Amino acid sequence: MTVAPAPTATGSRHYREPGSVVIEIEDVTKEYKMGEEIVHALRGVSLNVRRNEYLAVMGPSGSGKSTMMNMLGCLDTPTTGKYHFTAKDVSSMSDDELADIRNREIGFVFQTFNLLPRSSTLANVELPLIYAGLSPSARRDRAIAVLHSVGLGERMGHKPNELSGGQRQRVAIARALVNNPSIILADEPTGNLDSRTGEEIMQLLEDLYAQGNTIIVVTHEEDIARHARRIVRLRDGLIESDVRQN
Repeated sequence: MTVAPAPTATGSRHYREPGSVVIEIEDVTKEYKMGEEIVHALRGVSLNVRRNEYLAVMGPSGSGKSTMMNMLGCLDTPTTGKYHFTAKDVSSMSDDELADIRNREIGFVFQTFNLLPRSSTLANVELPLIYAGLSPSARRDRAIAVLHSVGLGERMGHKPNELSGGQRQRVAIARALVNNPSIILADEPTGNLDSRTGEEIMQLLEDLYAQGNTIIVVTHEEDIARHARRIVRLRDGLIESDVRQN
């Protein structure tokens, strides 16, 4: 399992050469029916993401950013076009098959943390491993290791309301990491945090990227997107620009 040390104080910026393709989207469209109106959320988008990439997806309201996030996270399927995730065609998968991909291959980090309020930090991180079918002892050992890696080894018995916002987001990141997923998909990961805590979380994502993890951040904030090594901007359901930066 690839995990990272606690964030460094140096703020160092790493760059890793991308590996094999993990996500391949080809001419994808997504349409929604709202009453009598058809909303064209995505209008023929093509995108490849490789292992060890650090990608930010940006766009104003109505750009298709949220739809793209749902597509990347296998929360939705295209109206037309192809989507391959780790070489599997997920375009026409059933809901159960998509749920299995999400649990095993994608680590989600949400703006609102999405933690179980009555469960301990350790229990929250163990949750994906229950669905994966691991034994109680294996779940506990792996969850403890990941919590130590994000600097929460002393908070395993605490419930979410006993943690700061930054600590809760670290729990969410630990939960995202625990299944050793193919990608970490972070939706506005600093949206509910003050600027200092937000920078600490972005440094943690930086460290995870340096350890070889594939990171996709969906954000509307320029300063958050600048942490990535590649920025994809959407407008009106199309990719407006796709820029790599060191």
